[in-house]
Amino acid sequence: MNMDLTGKIALVTGASGGIGRGVAVELAKHGAKVAVNYLSSEQGAAETVAEIEALGGKARAFQADVTDVAAIGRLVSEIENAFGGSIDILVNNAGHLVQRLANAEMTEELYGKVMDVNLKSTVFVSKAVLPGMKAKGEGRIVNMTSVAAHNGGGPGASIYAASKAAVLSYTKGLAKETAGDGILVNAISPGFIGGTAFHATFTPDAARQATVQGIPLRREGTPGDVAGAVLYLVSELSSYVTGETIEINGGMFMR
Repeated sequence: MNMDLTGKIALVTGASGGIGRGVAVELAKHGAKVAVNYLSSEQGAAETVAEIEALGGKARAFQADVTDVAAIGRLVSEIENAFGGSIDILVNNAGHLVQRLANAEMTEELYGKVMDVNLKSTVFVSKAVLPGMKAKGEGRIVNMTSVAAHNGGGPGASIYAASKAAVLSYTKGLAKETAGDGILVNAISPGFIGGTAFHATFTPDAARQATVQGIPLRREGTPGDVAGAVLYLVSELSSYVTGETIEINGGMFMR
């Protein structure tokens, strides 16, 4: 048993930077052909592809709004045509806090945006790749939840936390549905991961420093910390693991 992904086609949503880029590069290092999905950062996606190609890997960028079901269908078709086969590995990384806002001030519009980007995208991209995986009799899906799913998140993040808790529960349900088809579904729950647009946008430096002081390992996580766990979940090494959530948080939350 090994981590060789040669011949596998992988789709990583939200892969123009941060965790998504780290995951895309890691999968490519181990032989996968990687579809780098992005919403608006064409340059970021191009940089991800360039990093992979510089390492001798194969990748291509694909623009799509993964909250749009029709766009998801087009995305999957484009990937299958470009790489000459169906998707073997899906990493549902696309997600966003969107805006910090107390529940007392929550609007229906913001609620919808948060739930769409975090939960709806995960549900419907998974749905789109399942026929190809079922036809092969195998597949790997990794969903991205968050430590916020366990602790309710930081200030103004209650709906984000709820959406990520829903992803965690959905992962278990989908794992049960697809196990008989040889498709394993698991989740990653990152804690404080530095070098991401999320914290650059929503976490003031003072809050960052205070958070790190509360982490037993006394450091921020990196996209590489997350990517290594994803690699394990999509490789042969995890062939008896499904419906599980791996916590990548330096000990800030322990189950």
